[in-house]
Amino acid sequence: MPSCTWAWAIAVLLLLPSAPAQTINGAGATFPYPLYGQWFDAFSSAHHGVEINYRPVGSGTGIAQLLNGEVDFGASDMPLTDEQLAEANAKLKTTVLHFPTILGAAVPAYNLPGLPDNLKFTPEVLSGIFLGSIRQWDAPAISKINPGVKLPSNDIAVIHRAEGSGTSYCWTDYLSKVDPEWQKRVGKGTTVPWPVGRPARGNDGVAALVKQTPYAIGYVELSYALLNHIPFGSVRNSAGVFVRADLASVEAAAASAGASIPDHFRVSITNAPGPKAYPISTFTWLLVPAKGSNAAARKALVAFLRWALTDGQRMAAPLQYSPLPRELAAREIKALAAIQ
Repeated sequence: MPSCTWAWAIAVLLLLPSAPAQTINGAGATFPYPLYGQWFDAFSSAHHGVEINYRPVGSGTGIAQLLNGEVDFGASDMPLTDEQLAEANAKLKTTVLHFPTILGAAVPAYNLPGLPDNLKFTPEVLSGIFLGSIRQWDAPAISKINPGVKLPSNDIAVIHRAEGSGTSYCWTDYLSKVDPEWQKRVGKGTTVPWPVGRPARGNDGVAALVKQTPYAIGYVELSYALLNHIPFGSVRNSAGVFVRADLASVEAAAASAGASIPDHFRVSITNAPGPKAYPISTFTWLLVPAKGSNAAARKALVAFLRWALTDGQRMAAPLQYSPLPRELAAREIKALAAIQ
């Protein structure tokens, strides 16, 4: 074949559209997004032809989009309730499988000009602040557990999430366990009737508002506090020890659950026992319908989950998320067979 013919053929091939990528769509939690963003990019780079689109819109919206069939997977910092599972069965004609991906912590982040990091908080103080019964930073309940710290008399500016949020679920699940008054008046959920406070969207929104508001307090995932250089406190756990959130204390909370984690992986680890456990720790989950019509997308999603439960775990610690216990990850890999 003459060289000009070869050149023409190559030019034609270059003009042809490349094979379309297999796109997987997901939505949900902002809690793990600093890590998920890196995961999706790394997996797509290593698996050409697979593209994962993820929108960090909050756990509540992610769950709603999953149940409406708008995405291939949801992401949530709370497991689905029995009612939501029943709704999924009715709408999707299949159940929704839960796959814990990593561990994280919700921390009380605050802005107290001139004061040190790592104030101490008891369950009663956190509940009182978010109920509105503790209104000033120098309230006796706060001063008593922080001797030697000159706390200001300024009013406490409470910040909470505006949208349905798994971080809110983790926070309110914990408060419901440690304070009967909170359980009675507010309860737990992705959205609750907050007694006091200003709303902000996303963990990043709460972090930004706390950072720009003197005398504020809010709850954010640990990585957001660290990335934004926001002080956060230690919390007295069920053993009576003040524990600061870090990789080890979050892993200790998960270890306390151990073999008691059920095969459906829907479990709460807030207020976990043990002197080393940080009490406001949680798994975060990917939610995947057991059956679906797009075989190629589901095959790619299974490949991603297998990668996330193995190679992806090594990316967690640098972003201040705790990797899964190896035994739990191994159980989840076996459970991938249920995705059809």
